[in-house]
Amino acid sequence: MKVLLVDDHALFREGLALLMAQHWQDVEVLQAERLAQAIAMVRQHVDLDVVLLDLALPDSQGLDALPRMHEAAPDARIVVLSADDSVATVRGAIDQGAAGFIPKTAQGSTLRAALDVVLGGGVYLPGGPPLHPSATPERTLDLTPRQLEVLHLLIRGATNKHICRELAMAESTVKTHLAVIFRRLEVSNRTQAVFAAARLGLRQARA
Repeated sequence: MKVLLVDDHALFREGLALLMAQHWQDVEVLQAERLAQAIAMVRQHVDLDVVLLDLALPDSQGLDALPRMHEAAPDARIVVLSADDSVATVRGAIDQGAAGFIPKTAQGSTLRAALDVVLGGGVYLPGGPPLHPSATPERTLDLTPRQLEVLHLLIRGATNKHICRELAMAESTVKTHLAVIFRRLEVSNRTQAVFAAARLGLRQARA
């Protein structure tokens, strides 16, 4: 597991990197303090699994960092770290393709639990389940294997265009699968689907 931590506060980065190293021995943590530096790093490390992205970077404006990072690292799961965990900010992050949201104000035990979910391929949102998800919820949705592949990419924050490319599907087919997924989750859009996935404890399938 290779993780890129993007935050302009050195003490926070070092503390979080130490926490991850202590609890997940198989995690390699890279660090960047600016968005431009992070984008340069993801181009050098194409095997990144997760990007932990602060929204308050000196060279970006809040949620604007998300689409830029997605463009640079379309195969990585991008999870937001932010001191602002208002409903509007959390929903905005998911709208922009974040695969989860971890409040920087969380206590140490909550932060560890959140990272455990994220590094295990799950979706963590404030108030979400702080446990490793299981495969059981996937079976209850009664989705086809192809629809589950689409759902896993959706959880990762992938756009329709990326899903088309990743699964070699026409956009109309992707939209059809998404319509079924939304119906099974009882939601009407991508943001609600990610929230529903977090509530159910769904996780991204391992490659």
